[in-house]
Amino acid sequence: MKKRFIKTSFILMAAVFTAIGNAYAATPDQLYDTVWNLINKKYYDPTDNCQDWNKWRYRYENKLKTKEDAYVAIETMLASLNDPYTRFLDPKEFSEENQSIKGSLKGIGTQIGIRDGQLVIIAPLEDSPAERAGLQADDAIIEINGESTKGISVDAAADKIRGEKGTTVTLLIKRKDVPNKTYSIVRDEIEVKSVSTKPPLETKIPEGIQYIRLSSFISKNAAGEIETILNNSSDANGYIIDLRSNPGGLLTNAIYISDMLLKGGVIVSTVDRDSYKTTTRARNTQVTNKPVVILINKGSASASEILSGALKDNHRATIVGEQSFGKGLVQEINKLPDEAGVNITIQRYLTPSGSDIHKKGITPDVVVELKKENVDSKDDVQLKKAIEVLKEMTCLGEKNGRLGVNVPETTIPQTNTH
Repeated sequence: MKKRFIKTSFILMAAVFTAIGNAYAATPDQLYDTVWNLINKKYYDPTDNCQDWNKWRYRYENKLKTKEDAYVAIETMLASLNDPYTRFLDPKEFSEENQSIKGSLKGIGTQIGIRDGQLVIIAPLEDSPAERAGLQADDAIIEINGESTKGISVDAAADKIRGEKGTTVTLLIKRKDVPNKTYSIVRDEIEVKSVSTKPPLETKIPEGIQYIRLSSFISKNAAGEIETILNNSSDANGYIIDLRSNPGGLLTNAIYISDMLLKGGVIVSTVDRDSYKTTTRARNTQVTNKPVVILINKGSASASEILSGALKDNHRATIVGEQSFGKGLVQEINKLPDEAGVNITIQRYLTPSGSDIHKKGITPDVVVELKKENVDSKDDVQLKKAIEVLKEMTCLGEKNGRLGVNVPETTIPQTNTH
């Protein structure tokens, strides 16, 4: 079968990649001014966090003597936006981000973020040192190597957690309803494995059901891996797609996978700083029309929520699990002179029904909480419920002479409005 591609620009991570010319020896003032202009033109909030953005234009004119001076000035300027997702990356950090997209990284393998002023784990990557050590989504990181994380930025925390393969980082973790615990984790070079068909917690998958675990959307290979599994399992009666603790990645992957499963309908809409709305629709062909159940939890963020929202609002899948993380913003990855970079929030996205899920998340159709005792006893009650739901959907489809969800098709007209 031919590979399916939608023409779209690269856009949490739901993330877009843009190069600002070739690398050259920009002066500190030029580097700073480049970032100021990008924010001025692209940042999704036209009020720039209720401030006059022009006040930053010449604040450091003739005061920046080195690249490091420019870096500090840029970070100070960006901090005024109060947006943890709009951030400057020095050449080392930008290189590491690109390595993640290519499918490899160094560290302990966890996505971190700031929630209510606290450094938290959004999700550990599958089969990473972080996951093997027992770190979980929503864990709060209180200390890194004995130093408090109070007031720390995501970038500063990432710098402290990263390190050479074989070295150790110590994290003091606060988890709901249990005493604080210290974890000593050995860093490693991590291959980002996006897709697996091996179920967690030793749960047996019944014959006729294809289980697919998608742990990250960040690898450029993720959509192709999903398509291969769908094509090679055409005799399955239905699919369970597990997005639990999936922190997101490239928006294009979410769009490609949604397009494989939908037959027409809106996938996602984005709204920029000028309130211009752009809508992406699925084509009228599918890789499969078999029933689908999506598993989510509080660690499912960004691109995971785009895929879940697209399938839920189009009545294409039943969502099982817990409320998702709630990240409804799109970042653009900009390559700057001297191989540095800046990630800029350029849009907010809406699900097909027009819902803005930022700081709210996706609500499952069937709510099932996975408790500590379930994990300890290797009893994946969420996956068991997904199997039960999918069996009911399959029987219903067969009873009606087809395999699919027995709901009327919803059509949402394409819109591009100001």
